[in-house]
Amino acid sequence: MMRSCQADRFTNLFYPDALLVGSRTCYIGNVNNLVLVGFMGSGKTDAGKIAAKRLGMTFVDMDAVIETRTGQSIAQIFESKGEPFFRAQERALVRELAENSGQVIAAGGGIVLDAGNVRDFERTSVVVCCWVDAGVAYERTKHTKHRPLLEADADRRARIETLLRERESLYKAIRLRVDTSAMSVEQQANELIRIYRANS
Repeated sequence: MMRSCQADRFTNLFYPDALLVGSRTCYIGNVNNLVLVGFMGSGKTDAGKIAAKRLGMTFVDMDAVIETRTGQSIAQIFESKGEPFFRAQERALVRELAENSGQVIAAGGGIVLDAGNVRDFERTSVVVCCWVDAGVAYERTKHTKHRPLLEADADRRARIETLLRERESLYKAIRLRVDTSAMSVEQQANELIRIYRANS
C-alpha cells in the first residue's frame, strides 16, 4: 500500500482521509486489497483463490486464520466459547488485515454484523458483496458440515432463508455487488477481477 506516515496524532482533524496508527498518521494513497463479503455458499473462497492467483495476490480466508490461531474449528469455538468470542476474534483480525496490502480476503458471512468491519476494510480495500439467493446457498451448502449457525436447526433451508433475510440489507448496503447465484466459479472470479481493476 502506498502511504506516508508521520508522528502527529492531530493530523486527521484536518485530513479526514488520514488513518491513525498508534501515534502515527498514515495517509492512504490507494487501495491494495480485495475483500469478499457475502453469505455462506456465495463462492467467496473458491472464486477468491482463483482471483488471488490471477492478480498475483495472497489469498486469506479469515475463518481459517481464526481456526489456526485458536486451535479450534469455528464450530468448536461457537460451542465452547460462544459467538461473542468469535466475533471479537473476527473484529481484531479485520483491523490487522486492513493494515496490510496485496491480499484477496474472504471474510466470514457475519462480518457485516459489525459496521466497523466494513468501514475498516473500505479504507484500504475494494470491498465486494458476493450475493447469493437462499435456494442456491442451500444447494451449495447442504452437504457441508462445521457451519455452526446452521447445525442447530433441523430445517437448514429455513434457517438459511431466515439468516439471509436478517442480513440482506447489510449485504446490499455494500456499493459493489456481484450476484453469484447463476455464475460458475470461473465467471465469478473473472467478474471480481474486473471490479477490482476498475476500482483500485
